[in-house]
Amino acid sequence: MSSEVLSKLGIKEFDLVRAHLRDGTTLDGVVLPRPGVGDPNVVILKLDNGYNVGIHVSNIERVEVLGHVESRSAVSIPIGQFVKAESTGLPRVRLVATGGTIMSKVDYRTGAVYPSFSLEDLYAMYPEIKGIADVELLNLMAIFSEDMTPRRWAEIAEAAYRAFLDGVSGVVVLHGTDTMHYTAAALSFAIRNPPGPIALVGSQRSSDRPSSDAFENMLAAVLVGARVPFAGSYIVMHASTNDGLIAVHRGTRVRKMHTSRRDTFISINDRPVAYVDINKLEIVMNTNNYTPRSRVEDTVLMNRFDERTALVKFYPGMDPEILHFLIDRGYHGIVIEGTGFGHVREELLDPIKRAIDSGIPVVMTSQTIFGRVNLNVYRRGVELMKLGVIPAEDMLPEVAFVKLSWVLGQTRDLSEVRRLMLTPVAGELNPRSDVGTYILGPELPRR
Repeated sequence: MSSEVLSKLGIKEFDLVRAHLRDGTTLDGVVLPRPGVGDPNVVILKLDNGYNVGIHVSNIERVEVLGHVESRSAVSIPIGQFVKAESTGLPRVRLVATGGTIMSKVDYRTGAVYPSFSLEDLYAMYPEIKGIADVELLNLMAIFSEDMTPRRWAEIAEAAYRAFLDGVSGVVVLHGTDTMHYTAAALSFAIRNPPGPIALVGSQRSSDRPSSDAFENMLAAVLVGARVPFAGSYIVMHASTNDGLIAVHRGTRVRKMHTSRRDTFISINDRPVAYVDINKLEIVMNTNNYTPRSRVEDTVLMNRFDERTALVKFYPGMDPEILHFLIDRGYHGIVIEGTGFGHVREELLDPIKRAIDSGIPVVMTSQTIFGRVNLNVYRRGVELMKLGVIPAEDMLPEVAFVKLSWVLGQTRDLSEVRRLMLTPVAGELNPRSDVGTYILGPELPRR
């Protein structure tokens, strides 16, 4: 809202007010600064329950000023800042921040959300953590999830690797949710034989909302880093829309499946490795199929990714020029999301052949998500096989894209690329797909 609108109402930003509406309703709240977009004639109040509400001035009869609260400027978080934990004898867990709102702190006097990166604020937000682990903080980067790149995957992998060399029990990566499953897959491939877990965690709802999932997700992620018997990359987020149970998804088997639900992440063609019972602060194992912790001496960092890798979704009538464009622009690998068992239209066969003949591997996945690619069922699949297309079996398209980028970071030899793509590295390939997971939905343990 403009300053003129506030002035006419006799109020200013961060006033504590009582708004009397024309329908007889009264609302108490703090006047918040207007965002850069939206109707300038809307007054935004932060209510006591934590929610923001917008009220058009035409609906306001009068406003009482009850008081004023002091605002403060947002805290600037230096990139690269590291804060070491005070040793208490508990397992050491290093938090690596990459962005997102999970480390933001709410000042309920003003209703504003401030980026916070200190042990004091962390323990104030999550006091239970003190009894679980000695927490260290590394502010590696501060980006939106959609600004993540293969080069940044490499940076995160190196930070996690160095944390393990430094003797931590586990690493927790704070990450925006939209591309979290890409990063989880990347870390699965980039750190071979890790001595502990890398738990990626975020929140679907910001911490200024009463329904925020940030607290339980963070608590569970630290618990995973400190106590689980397994190693590798995992996403640790709500198992259902209710509180109390957090799922631990394998990093190469998980996908974001909803824009806003707290249980947005689901294991695909697999089941969560474990659950965290928040009320009991216990790890509930869900399978025996996991990689145990190993010696740090056996850990190898292989964090080279080829940024000239493309992921393309096939659609009816797709123009072959799209693939020709990628070839002409010097891309090193192409992953296609085909239909069903992994099919594309006949007109794409020529550019696919041209790519493979030029030494550019083409990997076929399925946009159906569940199930697996099988190029031996229909004629089109057989034609693709004869051209040398690599079937991605039951790999998710995003995982196949990440893996091809990683494989091309190690070798450009076409036969070696095929061998590595078809070799299980980090649980990304299963010999069979569990249709029941698709029909019945995620299986939650009894508590």
